Amino acid sequence: MNFGEMVRALRWGWWMPTLGLLLGGLAAVAVTLTTTPVYTSHTQLFVSTTDSSSTAEAFQGNQFAEKRIASYAELLTSQELAARVVAELGLDLTPGELAARIDAAPVSGTVVLDVSVTDPSPAEAQRVARTVADEFIAAVEELETPAGSLTSPVRVTVFGAADLPRSPSAPQPVLDIAVGLVIGLGLGAATAVLRARLDRSVKDPEEVADLAGAPVIGVVLRDGDLHAQHRVDLQSSSRSAEAYRHLQTNLQFLDVDTPPRVLMVSSAMPSEGKTTVAVNLALALADAGQRVALIEADLRRPRVTSYLGLVNGVGLTNVLAGRVRVEEVAQPYGEDGGLVVIGAGPSAPNPAQLLASGAMGALLQDLRGSHDYVILDAPPLLPVADATGLAVLADGVLLSVRHGSTTREQLQRTRATLDRVGARTVGTVLNIVPARDDVSAAYGYSSEYAARPASAAR
Repeated sequence: MNFGEMVRALRWGWWMPTLGLLLGGLAAVAVTLTTTPVYTSHTQLFVSTTDSSSTAEAFQGNQFAEKRIASYAELLTSQELAARVVAELGLDLTPGELAARIDAAPVSGTVVLDVSVTDPSPAEAQRVARTVADEFIAAVEELETPAGSLTSPVRVTVFGAADLPRSPSAPQPVLDIAVGLVIGLGLGAATAVLRARLDRSVKDPEEVADLAGAPVIGVVLRDGDLHAQHRVDLQSSSRSAEAYRHLQTNLQFLDVDTPPRVLMVSSAMPSEGKTTVAVNLALALADAGQRVALIEADLRRPRVTSYLGLVNGVGLTNVLAGRVRVEEVAQPYGEDGGLVVIGAGPSAPNPAQLLASGAMGALLQDLRGSHDYVILDAPPLLPVADATGLAVLADGVLLSVRHGSTTREQLQRTRATLDRVGARTVGTVLNIVPARDDVSAAYGYSSEYAARPASAAR
């Protein structure tokens, strides 16, 4: 995943870093509020040797102390020393609990030990720190005094007396909340990038065009009214109405020399909006003054007549069986009569054979002569073979690609299916695009243009 893809993933999944930022901040606040404040008292111990009458001996003693300093740091945090402190102060703690509150570290390149003691009480932290220093001095003297000698060659001196802490060392609200925000933001961003990397659906118009082998000639945003009614009011200034006017214009000028007059509208899989695209494209073409025939060619799940409020009785299957003439089943739609709809008719046991039959070819040829455009609402291409044979009879195929649902593999298989039978894909429609991912600006839209009245837009 390159940098541009990561930026796009963060833009599409912007809510994940935002949510991570919020949750990280809330978690830090919760931890800060529920954590008991603790105070840390610091002291410093200086280690030296007693036998340093000459410069050479002082140097050797200093080296000796440096070698021992790491061992002394371990002794300071040991349970043995903690047990002495507990006994001396009568603390209500186990040696292990007290040892966990003591921290000791040698200052690099010196013979100084930094010692810190943490406790919920600042006075108690100071008292324990003092006692730790005293008990450590006594322990070193015991350990370092040779047998038969009364003095130890190592001397430990309190260099910095234990201080009384004025403010808690933890929690630190500002720092903790800042860390929580950064961690939450980072996790949210990483989740968004990982989600995009694992997501195989298509969202980018350029990627759709590349996988389908045809340009994106329309972008339709997600619209609650369109989802409920399945048709747009082309006299309105809505974004959906403008999108279909744009699609209709692009289709008419897609190929000036050999424009696709018989157009099959399909998709890779069901529920990708292909029937809504077919219905509203036909309405937009008719609104532009074209004579349009809309055929409900999805014989398994016909939806066109129900979307337009028409009757689905006798229809396409009867015409293909030779029982009625097309004029008898064509239903005009609209006041000007520019659009006629041919319903699917009764269900047939062999829809794939009917749609690829010579009778279907003859019907399309007949409609081509009497109409400017013939729009076929075909079944999806991957689940069934019905649309494959029909695609050969059409001048071109328009694919509806659902944003965030159609996968790369599905689009590739759809292209391979159409290429295998020699069908021509003239364009794609990126459909049901969330408003936050609006890519229509790349195709000439702007919010000001979309807000203009329909008459002015045309």
